[in-house]
Amino acid sequence: MSKPIETVAVCGAGGTMGAGIAIVCARAGFRTICHDVADESLDRALRQTGNFFAKSVERGKMQAADKNAVMGRLSRTTALADLADADLVIEAVFEDLGVKRALFGRLDKVCPAHTMFASNTSTLSITEIAAGSGREDRVVGLHFCLPAQLMRLIEVSPGINTSDATLRTAWAWCEKAGQLPVRTQDKPGFILNALLIPFLNDCIRAVEAGVAAPADIDTAIKGGLGYRMGPLELIDLIGLDTQVRLCEAFYPITLDPRAAAPPLLRRMVAAGLLGRKSGRGFFTYDAGKMFGA
Repeated sequence: MSKPIETVAVCGAGGTMGAGIAIVCARAGFRTICHDVADESLDRALRQTGNFFAKSVERGKMQAADKNAVMGRLSRTTALADLADADLVIEAVFEDLGVKRALFGRLDKVCPAHTMFASNTSTLSITEIAAGSGREDRVVGLHFCLPAQLMRLIEVSPGINTSDATLRTAWAWCEKAGQLPVRTQDKPGFILNALLIPFLNDCIRAVEAGVAAPADIDTAIKGGLGYRMGPLELIDLIGLDTQVRLCEAFYPITLDPRAAAPPLLRRMVAAGLLGRKSGRGFFTYDAGKMFGA
């Protein structure tokens, strides 16, 4: 743990969350390896990242030279062996315990002993994800918020076997990356999703019951509560299919009926209305653009 974190690998970097995490890492000055299983998703994420930074330059929030430097710190690969140089690996893959465990098990054989593993899970137990990783003391939860490239908060969650040194290193890395860490216990949903999943479902049920149109619900929440993003716009950003998976992971643990997936949500997913990534959810989008671009 004494080696400083210089190189960060992001697994699942072809997805919305993973691409945003990669931006956070590269923008903070870390060499960043973007890993995913398909070249196509990595290519798309890289194009969207370039467009995101181009818009930042256009708005005067970044110099062109800085944009080029950040993009130069990003590399991409589909080979897990290329992550051997990483000091920190952050996984943002499918929200499935078996998938995450298997990934960390494979990474344990690839990465040197000092490499720290972090999970971006939002509902699963860090202790359970770390089990079988071969380095349970060096696994920690780092839950970024969507969109990661714009939101500073990170929920830092140690598992039962996470060492104090790992927790301190993770916390310091968050601060160095310009993020805002908060410590949470290893409990389902941590802080945000324990409160957010039932709330978002309530908003979907309000649409289903005909209380108001999605745009009016979002306007009411933003105008009345001061939120920067409406709840239905947020669901579109998260992905309606992801919201279903979150419900399926969270509800059996909590047995909170508000955490169960609303019928309208399941129907929309069945119809292919997945939100921003499909171009249509509760609202309509240009599916090729990253949020904020």
